[in-house]
Amino acid sequence: MVSPMCQYSSEDGFATNWHLVHLGSRAVGGAGIVMTEAAAVSPEGRISYADLGVWKDEHIVKLKEITDFIIEQGSVPAIQLAHAGRKASKNKPWEGNDYLAPESELGWQTVAPSPLSFSNGDPIPHELSQVEIEKIINNFKSAAQRAIKAGFKIIELHAAHGYLAHEFLSPISNHRTDKYGGSFENRIRFLLEITKEVMKVIPDEYPVFVRISATDWIEEENSWTLDQSINLAKELKLLGVNLIDVSSGGLSPDQKIKGGAGYQANFASKIKDEALIATGAVGLITTPSQAEHIVRSGQADLVIMAREFLRNPYFPLGAAKELHSETEWPKQYERAKL
Repeated sequence: MVSPMCQYSSEDGFATNWHLVHLGSRAVGGAGIVMTEAAAVSPEGRISYADLGVWKDEHIVKLKEITDFIIEQGSVPAIQLAHAGRKASKNKPWEGNDYLAPESELGWQTVAPSPLSFSNGDPIPHELSQVEIEKIINNFKSAAQRAIKAGFKIIELHAAHGYLAHEFLSPISNHRTDKYGGSFENRIRFLLEITKEVMKVIPDEYPVFVRISATDWIEEENSWTLDQSINLAKELKLLGVNLIDVSSGGLSPDQKIKGGAGYQANFASKIKDEALIATGAVGLITTPSQAEHIVRSGQADLVIMAREFLRNPYFPLGAAKELHSETEWPKQYERAKL
């Protein structure tokens, strides 16, 4: 699967020809699933002002053009629904990646479960009221309905990397004392309620994925841990979620990540074995043999790749050759097949 990768190439949330070519070329290249970047469920849910969105019906037309092309290439179009929470209202990475003030032309007020900034010096987000929480949950539901109309066949909910749903999950960022904070059961409530509402509008045959950060990578008792992720996965499975897309980190600048090739696959394996749910593995997966090993050894059911797909949109075609597997090349490219 092509992992969600922000392109910072939208205006007012609209997909463009860049998205058509970016996502379409990965489908031409043989990816089984092609997933969009995080698509914001509201304008305030964008990471940057140039992020993709699916918060209004007008977004559907261009997205449908993209999904139609992906399907024509024999791949499955998927979309990730997201709200950036306190990590929103930022500039494009190549323009500084700094926070944009609410009073600026391109900025807005960020929101979070608690009025705690991501790091010292960052803006303090507005603490969401229960009424505002309910509105965001409905935003996810409406976005899912639009996504289905736009032709997407898989819906993923983004609850990782320090964005809003992850902010509710982790006690580092969630200091609430109401029904959305405190205990594990309360901290997962926001994500479970989103999932329940989205499930109401998704056809039964369409898979639903949830991306989580398996750990905050913070060495203190009061953080989000792998054990909590396993228990969350069990709850999501009961709601009908089909696969957990297992990443990690992103909640705090104090994280201490122990990286390396395929460094997150062990999280996917642990969640798969203990929660008895299908998982996807991400994280520095760069070679065909490495990807093949993850699936054949049972560590995960799906390999999800990001940067390697940026470097090589046709990675699956080359991988099939290296692994001596038959695959169908686009007829337009068959003359280059060795």
